[in-house]
Amino acid sequence: MTHDTSSPTTLDAHPREMHPQRWGDPAAATPLPEAARGLVELAFGLADTPATTSVALAPVGVTDEVLAGLRAIAGPDHVHTDDGTRRLRTRGKSTPDLLRARAGDLGDAPDVVVRPADHDEVAAVLALAVEHHLAVVPFGGGTCVTGGLAARRDGYAGLVSLDLVRLDALLEVDEVSMTATLEPGLRGPEAEALLAEHGLCLGHYPQSFQHASIGGFAATRSSGQSSAGYGRFDQMVVGLRVATPRGEWRLGSSPANAAGPDLRQLVLGSEGAFGVITAVTVRVRRLPEVKVYEGWRWDSFVEGATAMRTLVQSGLLPTVLRLSDEAETGLNLARPDAIGEQATGCLMIVGHEGTPGQVEARRAAVTEVLAGLGGTPLGEEPGASWAHGRFNAPYLRDSMLDVGVLVETLETATFWSKVDALYADVRAALERELGAEGGSAIVLCHLSHVYETGCSLYFTVATAAGEQPLERWGRAKAAANDAITANGATISHHHAVGTDHRPWLSAEIGDLGASVLRAVKADLDPTGILNPGVLVP
Repeated sequence: MTHDTSSPTTLDAHPREMHPQRWGDPAAATPLPEAARGLVELAFGLADTPATTSVALAPVGVTDEVLAGLRAIAGPDHVHTDDGTRRLRTRGKSTPDLLRARAGDLGDAPDVVVRPADHDEVAAVLALAVEHHLAVVPFGGGTCVTGGLAARRDGYAGLVSLDLVRLDALLEVDEVSMTATLEPGLRGPEAEALLAEHGLCLGHYPQSFQHASIGGFAATRSSGQSSAGYGRFDQMVVGLRVATPRGEWRLGSSPANAAGPDLRQLVLGSEGAFGVITAVTVRVRRLPEVKVYEGWRWDSFVEGATAMRTLVQSGLLPTVLRLSDEAETGLNLARPDAIGEQATGCLMIVGHEGTPGQVEARRAAVTEVLAGLGGTPLGEEPGASWAHGRFNAPYLRDSMLDVGVLVETLETATFWSKVDALYADVRAALERELGAEGGSAIVLCHLSHVYETGCSLYFTVATAAGEQPLERWGRAKAAANDAITANGATISHHHAVGTDHRPWLSAEIGDLGASVLRAVKADLDPTGILNPGVLVP
């Protein structure tokens, strides 16, 4: 049966805004746990660094004519120029973003935040921006960690944050085709709650899930923690509606086609530089009846990686599959609520979801393979602990910043035959750069998002912030990016390009590929108003 929700189903309240100088729900912030505080003091010392109190922003730089035009489009109640709202739409949530905010640097704040209600209002805002040459930054959940919300504003008459929070409807459910059409402003939990009313789910759970948006998932080619079973977000997308400065663009007339290149892929991962996504049609699944997560121990990272590769190449993928290296396992960073407890070897988390029969059969088959390769089953407690704390790591990052420890992440992906070399070279680059001039760093890694041909490597770095943390991390990130490029790996598996990775993009896609992106940008956005300086080399 197809449910046509012409009167869209919505939730009554929007999720709580994230703190302007921290991650997530301000009520969920906690001090560094005592066990972790002891480890931090031993490794780096402690230097309490309270956040700077809010500073005044630069005066609004757009004209009264522009403001009147925006109010005519979206309504006076949905056009905001107050410091509080502008501050909440300044940059994303990378560690450098937070360090700048904590230092009182809000130079990237928009002049105005506008909240359109539908596709037509989005299109009207873009038309006004073209007329007045205003830079426009589409804003979803604000969870970006690669500088994708820090548009270039030089040469523009102002900077507009196009906040999509009001586009928050489930537009249609097709239970015959198993698809659903969602608006881009829906946050992850909202989308799952609306789909659950129909007995359905997306199954897309990135670490940013609690605050990230459907539009952001599509615009960054997001990959969730259950990607082994449900797939990446771009694999879920079957259709898109996009507002561009050139007009409306609808994509996705069928699940697959041979009608030339798949143009949906130009929008997926485009980070708001080619157009504004106003609706996403996705493949959905039945809500799982059973969820079981368990832990396995491996003597070495190499043995665990071999087991992952064996599973995926045998067609026996569980829903969740991730492997922490010895350092991450030893610190129990895979389980934030267990930091400080001792653990050895390498921890693998394996999760199964589905009907009781599906879970039982798949779990038995996976267990046989893992046990046969030398893995040690640890039961369900490690898996349940991981599942309980799976979205907590960013809060821990903030607690570390509070005591003078810089924590940041980066990720990449490569083919199985190149994993060992890439792992070694990126780790060495980070340790070398952060260890210069008497510094020290802890570098951790886990493998996730596995494919028959390769996997993603996700690094976490902790080091004393020191006097110039932004400069120090900038040099380390550049060294890691150079190592990634030298190994022929991707500059980003799921965090996207933004501004941070843009200098390395041409090395990955080639000068001709960069020229293609510039040509697409010039055709869809001829005056260059959409997220200038982001993505396109």
